[in-house]
Amino acid sequence: MVKSYQGAQIEKDTSVETQPVSVSDYMSTRLITFHPEQSMMEVVDQLLKHRISGAPVVNDQKELCGVISEGDCLKEVVKGKYHNHPIMDGKVKDHMAQNVITILPGTNIFEAANMFLEKKIRRFPVLDETGKLVGQISQKDIMRAVKNIKSENWR
Repeated sequence: MVKSYQGAQIEKDTSVETQPVSVSDYMSTRLITFHPEQSMMEVVDQLLKHRISGAPVVNDQKELCGVISEGDCLKEVVKGKYHNHPIMDGKVKDHMAQNVITILPGTNIFEAANMFLEKKIRRFPVLDETGKLVGQISQKDIMRAVKNIKSENWR
């Protein structure tokens, strides 16, 4: 007669330490923003001063109105050259992109990375549930997040 015997079983800990991987964990929250009524020359000055390529445009209630970028400024420069009038006296509201794709703070960074690839955009404004601007996530922020995450815990 053969008897099977198993020794005492040690329970394995199957819980996995999770790591923060949402947009809110890596987004920038100290943003340079512009107002729709600001002049384009102020935008150029601030973009150069802060070494950034674009920024959100918000109204007095901190609601997102659009995004203004270096490209928008260059369009004004070229238009001025064409008319032999290189003064950038336009307002932000006349040059900003208004149909802006935004992202929620709880979005997984891998989903955000996929959005960057699909949309070919450099940054996404992050809006809370009420529509208020709470931050901005860039491709560089995603790369920083990936570098900080241990590969065995990606979720």
